[in-house]
Amino acid sequence: METTTPARDGRNERVCEQTADGWKPLAHGGAGGGGARWVVVPTPGQLADAVRRYGMGEDVVAALEHRGPSAHPVSPGHPMRARVDRTPDGAVVLTVPTLSYVEQTRDVHTGALTCVVGHDVLLMCELGDARVVEHAEEKLTSGTAVPDHGVQQVLAAVLLTLVATASDVEIALGEATAETESVVFSSDRRTRSVEQIYDLKREIAEARHALGPVTTVLPDLLAEAEEAPGGDAARPWLRRLQATTDRVDRHLDAHDRLLGDMLSAHLSQVSVQQNEDMRKISAWAAMIAVPTLVAGIYGMNFRHMPELTWTFGYPLSLLAMAFLCWVLFRVFRRSGWL
Repeated sequence: METTTPARDGRNERVCEQTADGWKPLAHGGAGGGGARWVVVPTPGQLADAVRRYGMGEDVVAALEHRGPSAHPVSPGHPMRARVDRTPDGAVVLTVPTLSYVEQTRDVHTGALTCVVGHDVLLMCELGDARVVEHAEEKLTSGTAVPDHGVQQVLAAVLLTLVATASDVEIALGEATAETESVVFSSDRRTRSVEQIYDLKREIAEARHALGPVTTVLPDLLAEAEEAPGGDAARPWLRRLQATTDRVDRHLDAHDRLLGDMLSAHLSQVSVQQNEDMRKISAWAAMIAVPTLVAGIYGMNFRHMPELTWTFGYPLSLLAMAFLCWVLFRVFRRSGWL
């Protein structure tokens, strides 16, 4: 759903209405049939105006305006906390973070979703590129079976889509972890394995940071559903949603621990490789030291030296140096140093 220029008369809103055939988009200016409505506004600043226009009361406006800057952030990068608040007239104000994943750069993006749930109207605003609202609208308007009824059905579709999107992000991070594992243990020493591991651990940490508030909000929603009339019908999908969220968080934690193990294994692998390199360098240095020693001795400027005037002294010394180097090479090769 594209964000457009805000307007106080609601021209940039997206409105869906519940009919006998399901949820249908309502054209701008249309009167509608009087069913439950789902209204999506482009920016959080328009939520208060929409609350007043749909007659939800000043208590809801006060709940939106006094929840703090982290309740409904002004930008996707702004830090936020998930919260569930109930007003005296029974409306529920909910804020949760959203997740999306960019496969090309292996980046996790976080956004924000703010919902105001009334008796027969639900107001919503999404920031970020997760497109949770758009996918939920496709699900509702296409006739896909969604639990619950009325505005609670919209809330169910949105939350189910949000958790499904988070699950897709977790699967993508799992695939990226598997790819990183193959890179870490490859024979190509030119790869920057440590940087890839740390980058992926940072993205997993961001995903868990965004998913954590959802885990804390769901019990509150479950309690609200159990206390509301007809709560028994809403309870199963909320419990299933909470179980799915916990499973996604456990999988993300498993990916993070696997990356930590890979980092330890990679550092051990680097240490072993460095030891092997040092042994090779030492072996070659020892082989070079032998002819250097012989040449140094025979290069001393003394008048009386053995075989100094012998005709075969020079070639014999070269052969002796070559033979000693060959013997050392065989010894180091047999011991595994070369």
